[in-house]
Parts: sequence; structure tokens; C-alpha cells
Amino acid sequence: MTSVVFVCWGNICRSPMAERVAAKYFVEHGLGDVMLTSAGTSTEEIGKPIDPRAVTELRKAGYDTENHAAHQITRDEIDENDLVVAMETLHIDRMRDIHGGDLPDHVVLLTDYDPEAQPGDGVPDPWYGGQDGFVTTLATMERAMPALADAVRELG
Repeated sequence: MTSVVFVCWGNICRSPMAERVAAKYFVEHGLGDVMLTSAGTSTEEIGKPIDPRAVTELRKAGYDTENHAAHQITRDEIDENDLVVAMETLHIDRMRDIHGGDLPDHVVLLTDYDPEAQPGDGVPDPWYGGQDGFVTTLATMERAMPALADAVRELG
């Protein structure tokens, strides 16, 4: 079974949002057998649920928001997942520290799949702003899903 983990800083906003968006999109497009998870690069939010502002936007758009507890990504998760999808280059740098050196080639940015993004762009961080930031973040994720799904199909 193909596995994908989405990674952000605390695992309470962007990465669980991307996981939920991918779960719905993948099922709707014949990839329901892909194992999806999310993780953070820090220990700050361990055990916490999805941020309430993210929950609001996810629910409005028809995505599942249940059963989430933030955790920090491990070296094993980086190695064992078929695709590790970071929200920004900062997360890739942090995973390099966690991994202990060079990262496998299957560590990518979600915006690598966004047709409107420039190389190296990250998913906007909504944490420090208002609710509108979560709307923008969700839109970025939704734009990236078709190309991400194609990449996952190629893995399987």
C-alpha cells in the first residue's frame, strides 16, 4: 500500500488540513487505498487536535475533521513513507535535522504540485493571521491535489 505523510511545523493546521483534503480527493479519484497521515517537525503541539480555525474551513468545504492528535515526525516515518510532503522549505530543513543528514528523494513540497506556485513556494502559514488565512491555505491545497494524485498513482 502506498503511504503519504504531510508535514508542517506543529501538526495542527496545514499538515492535518492537507491530509484531510487528500483523503477526500483520493477517494473521489480512485486512490482510496493510499495510507495518509500527517506530522509536525516540532514538539510544541504534541497531542493537540486540529486548530479550530482549520476545523471551521475544513467542515465548510465538506472535509472530515475528527480523530487527530498532533505528533512529531520520526526518522522512520521519513524513510518508510513513499512520499513525504512538506508545507514549506523550513519543514524540509527541520526534517533533515531529524533524519540526521541528507533526506530521501521522496521528500517534496506540496506546492511542487500547485500549478499556480513558483518553485520553492510554500503553503501559506495561516497560524498568525485571521480566518482568511485558512481559506487561502485550503485553496492552495485543493489546487495541488490533482497533480499530487497523479504522482501518487505513479508510485503505486
